[in-house]
Amino acid sequence: MHKSSAELLTCCGIDVSALQLAVAVQTEDARCWQRGFPNRASGHRALIVWLQKIGGRVRVCLEATGLYSLDLALALHAASGIEVAVLNPKTANRFAATLCRSKTDPADAQVLCEYARRMPFQLWQPPSSIALQLRALTRHIAALAQQHTRDSNRLRAVSASIAGSGCVRQDLQRSLRQLQHRAEKMRAAALALIQQDAELRPRFALLLSMPGIGEISALHLLGELALLAPGLSVRQWVAHSGLDPAHHESGSSVRKPARISRAGNRYLRRALYMPALVAVRHDPHLRAFYQTLLARHKAKLQALMAVARKMLHAIFGMFRWRSAYDGSRLLPKIELPALAAVA
Repeated sequence: MHKSSAELLTCCGIDVSALQLAVAVQTEDARCWQRGFPNRASGHRALIVWLQKIGGRVRVCLEATGLYSLDLALALHAASGIEVAVLNPKTANRFAATLCRSKTDPADAQVLCEYARRMPFQLWQPPSSIALQLRALTRHIAALAQQHTRDSNRLRAVSASIAGSGCVRQDLQRSLRQLQHRAEKMRAAALALIQQDAELRPRFALLLSMPGIGEISALHLLGELALLAPGLSVRQWVAHSGLDPAHHESGSSVRKPARISRAGNRYLRRALYMPALVAVRHDPHLRAFYQTLLARHKAKLQALMAVARKMLHAIFGMFRWRSAYDGSRLLPKIELPALAAVA
């Protein structure tokens, strides 16, 4: 019995670049097409019309490439008859290694089309508009902070050099004041945005209850965590952050030290780094955990990353149970008096 055209499944892979969309399509009755569309609103509309004309259910896979793919994913999700999956680029690259040795945009689109056809399909759920605005604000604040650090270093170098120019020094000082003012303005906008949302407001307060997390760190953490799907587990949170341990062992001859995978959100890892540094000084439970790892001959950075991972576990529990931070629940087996002597 043949399926009707409405029941046929059409699989589509889209390779997204700054200017172009490379599209590969394959239907269940073995029809294949490849086309290109401009990566702008008019191109998104033309792509949706073309996919809907093919008929049947359309299943689309594309890689997460930041703002280049976000607008396309939102447009496809809003269109009728189209299902969207947004893949981690690492997942797509590993799958591509089994199919294709070439690296071109049409080849990548064909690989993504095959992924949609062969692999379990996880439907993408778009984040709220407030969460998207908050992430844009916090990432812009982080960029301003990096620029402020660069200009501060340049000012220090110019001031220390006998060959430094007074005009350059004054210009850098003016730039630093402007950057500071812009960052304060963005932080005020982010805080106002959080106060408008009934879900983000209590989560922000919960983050502030954790030792090591101040207002700025809480903003950056919430900006990244607000976009995570609500049904994820804590292990998926850790994998998303790239703080999950990666082991490299083979037989008896290859045994490299474990390290974090880094296959995740670098903004979230950065947002956890300074809170982890502060927590090992001021939170007795995390300090005890840190000292335990050092006593087991772990490197300081390795132990610090483990603390950051524990903090992410704590945040997950705080958000899930809507309760303030409690170190004794996070690390119930840690004996503080015994480990205080190790510190």
